[in-house]
Amino acid sequence: MKPARPSSSVVSASTPRLDVQLCFALYSASLAMNKVYRKLLKPLDLTYPQYLVMMVLWEDESLSVSEIGARLFLDSATLTPLLKRLEAAGLVARLRSREDERHVVITLTASGKALQAKAGKVQESVFCATQCTPSEVKHLKGELEDLRARLSGVA
Repeated sequence: MKPARPSSSVVSASTPRLDVQLCFALYSASLAMNKVYRKLLKPLDLTYPQYLVMMVLWEDESLSVSEIGARLFLDSATLTPLLKRLEAAGLVARLRSREDERHVVITLTASGKALQAKAGKVQESVFCATQCTPSEVKHLKGELEDLRARLSGVA
């Protein structure tokens, strides 16, 4: 059911309408996607941002904090607390680089590696939840990546 629209006496010609805002469409779609992930990740005891970190580490078992941040478009101030929680959960280890002690290297623990098998069905379940065809998902993903690149060039 669609939310009720405000009466025309409340909305003037200069008032931006929520239902035509690209930012709100992206925001509300993100909320819906996160709700799907929250349900799927609960048995893994991971939040969505933690899951993203784990996905990066399942691809490359050992990365610096800055490399993870670059892949996820997150700064170290956001990433550090996430990594500390993953370390406390026994999924990753944080080690100072031997070459440069200012750099912290994150590696998967045995438990972190084992979690990958348990997380195997998450992506399939998310794909089913979208009710999109593979080509629709590919197209939508490409459009969003293009938009992100254009917006990144402006900021």
